[in-house]
Amino acid sequence: MRSPANRAIHLEQRRAQLQPLADDLRRIAREMEAVLKEQGRIEGDFPGQPRLRAKHVVKPLFDAADNVEKVLPALNAFNARFQRSYEELPDKREAKRQRKALAKQQQAIEPAGGGEHTVPAQKADFDEVFDGLRRGA
Repeated sequence: MRSPANRAIHLEQRRAQLQPLADDLRRIAREMEAVLKEQGRIEGDFPGQPRLRAKHVVKPLFDAADNVEKVLPALNAFNARFQRSYEELPDKREAKRQRKALAKQQQAIEPAGGGEHTVPAQKADFDEVFDGLRRGA
């Protein structure tokens, strides 16, 4: 699972394995719901109660199908996170190290080559507004 090709093969195998399972669970749930609705009323039922009872009974099957279908996006998320964390991260860190080293080199060259190192005077735009708020004033 460490190589991208192996992960892609694994994901495709799981997709081929799980999607028919989810479809089969949904088909069974729909069939059972239809059979239970056709069974009709049990003595003492209120109107509409057989339909509600059928939905209540088959709900776990529909939930199981939903959960099986949620596995596929979770596997894709795993693949993306693995790629970012273990395949792309070392390259990003190396690029960052190179940028930092280059910036340090440029910083070391600039003061030596320029001779004059002037810092522009910083003028606070709101100096007079905050004069009375300074400590001790």
